Amino acid sequence: MRYRMLGKTGLRVSELGFGTIPILSGSAPVLPEYFSPNVPEAVDIMKRAFELGCNIFDTAVPEEYGDAEYKLGVFAGYISEKFGRDKIVISDKARYYDGNDIYNAVIKSRENLRTRPDIYFVHQVDLDNMERVFGKYGALDALCDLKAEGRIGFTGIASHYYDVLLRGAKDPRVDVLQGSGNIFERGMLDRIRDEPMFLEKGFILNKVYAAGLLFGVFDVGELIGGVLNYPFSSALIGLGTEEQVNAAMSVEFELRCYSFEQVVERVKTKFDPIPCTRCQRCVCPYGTEIHTLFRQYNYYFLGKNFWALNKLNLNIKDARERCLRCETRTCENDCPARLRIPELIEIIERLTARHT
Repeated sequence: MRYRMLGKTGLRVSELGFGTIPILSGSAPVLPEYFSPNVPEAVDIMKRAFELGCNIFDTAVPEEYGDAEYKLGVFAGYISEKFGRDKIVISDKARYYDGNDIYNAVIKSRENLRTRPDIYFVHQVDLDNMERVFGKYGALDALCDLKAEGRIGFTGIASHYYDVLLRGAKDPRVDVLQGSGNIFERGMLDRIRDEPMFLEKGFILNKVYAAGLLFGVFDVGELIGGVLNYPFSSALIGLGTEEQVNAAMSVEFELRCYSFEQVVERVKTKFDPIPCTRCQRCVCPYGTEIHTLFRQYNYYFLGKNFWALNKLNLNIKDARERCLRCETRTCENDCPARLRIPELIEIIERLTARHT
């Protein structure tokens, strides 16, 4: 296992981190497969990752990750007793944007973990709630208070949106950022790599496996090796069995440089994807999240058909009607790949119509 510095926090974290979604039990609104191990089994899985050099473990509150936070707390107790609490870094998060709500969430997380989270993120920050999070008395202010009180180690912002992460990179209150990307959905990672301001922050990467959807097209070494050139501190891997831990962490993968065109050609062995990197430059004047529609379309063919269709059905008809009314076509002008966006949205609408 190799290690990288987590921005200016002084923490040295393993290049690969442990994502706890697959070890949760219960009903939680998450995309990936999970395995529902009991507490001793889940602790054994995390022990194996620790034995292989992993020292950062990421979770979230029960409303999002079921009992994973509690299971991580049991594991943290074992590590503290046998090796010392400073041997692991715990990353936790909650989807609350008001200061009071996130403050209370941290207090509850400390009870579940039975220890202090080293990093606490405001989770799923998007363009609609960003002002609440960053504004006065918002969640970020509360995390700063909690840090000053010693209840958490460092503050964090987690988002799937480049503009949110860029604002976090500019804000001195933010210590660590968490964002998504992989060898297929690489557009945001490319922009982060090219913006020096991000180098001042610790950066934790998630969705390296695209929630497991890229398996069958790429193997573990290709998915991990393909992101190693990006300037993240740790890449979280969702792990639900000891076999998965061994596959991801028992080998030091070498850097693999795939062009986007090479990745698309591999994906084409399964279906004809929309070749969108999700760079998020295609800003629609009517508010349609074009890159999200394209992701759901690709995810449908990668194996999450029911989930993706539900998401697409929420607004695809409205999106298509707005496209027909639009005269500026700024999305096409700003798209680096020059995708024919209105035509692709029409294809997506036809897909959803066949299944409704």
